[in-house]
Amino acid sequence: MNKKKFITEANNVINLEIKALQKLKKSINSSFGEAVIKIAKCQSKVILCGVGKSGLIASKIAATLASVGTPSFSLAASEASHGDLGMISKNDILILISNSGQTNELKNIIQFANRNKILLIGIVSKKDSVLYKTADIKLLIPQVIEAEGIIPTSSTTSQLALGDALAICSMKYKKFGKLDFKKLHPAGSLGAQLRTVEDIMLTGNKIPFIDENLNMKKGLQILSKKKLGFLLIQDKQKRTKGIITDGQVRRFNEKKENLFNVSAKEIMTKNPISIDKDSLAVKALSLMNEKKITSLCVHNKKNKLKTIGILHIHTLLKSSIN
Repeated sequence: MNKKKFITEANNVINLEIKALQKLKKSINSSFGEAVIKIAKCQSKVILCGVGKSGLIASKIAATLASVGTPSFSLAASEASHGDLGMISKNDILILISNSGQTNELKNIIQFANRNKILLIGIVSKKDSVLYKTADIKLLIPQVIEAEGIIPTSSTTSQLALGDALAICSMKYKKFGKLDFKKLHPAGSLGAQLRTVEDIMLTGNKIPFIDENLNMKKGLQILSKKKLGFLLIQDKQKRTKGIITDGQVRRFNEKKENLFNVSAKEIMTKNPISIDKDSLAVKALSLMNEKKITSLCVHNKKNKLKTIGILHIHTLLKSSIN
């Protein structure tokens, strides 16, 4: 087979899977919504199980559900009848995945679920199957054409897409947001992109606060000591009124005026740009780039005049935020 034929064959496989997903899209009904609500409201675990390729899909769906706030794991069907049924409790939800719905390894699990009144969701393609008939919630996947007529491809793609849809819809039902997602993904590049301003801001004595009436002779000493390249100016009520950067100081000196004779409020830039502590760090970096600045004040909620932290461009870069 030459390279051109490989491309043709690849396109044939992909087209079969696209057609399977188009059929799946049309098959979504009220049973899907019922399954979403049950999963979202589950106070215990969601357990997924399948045989062969469907078992691999079960593992992936379980991982996705767990990553969006639904405690889940996959159960090996072959081990279930040898003691692993003990992993399933009455408050769990059991999702069985099978194209035919007739796989022998699933029958003991189905009987266990029915006997113990465990909610059973069946993801299956055949209405006349044991799984379809016994499932409490039936998610019927349209029968599709597999690659070469027999290789599990289109059917497993449909199973995976349906599982992803269940995970995302249950996540939205629970209002599981970016900040929740971040807590479950602290490592790697994804964790870095989900870090918030609060995670990396400087606080406490690291913030270069000075009083608005302070003479700049003292202000320069603090500027040199803090080594951040700017000062934040406060009034007596500890409200942030302005900012002085080392660039402003240099420009003032170029005018050959005596900097020591002025107070901070006389040369500060009023109303420095501030960002909420719960904003994503990538948003802060974007704002810095847009405004062509190297630092941001950080506030909590709508109280913009109360600076609780500062964010410097160097901190963002060291944290791999880009």
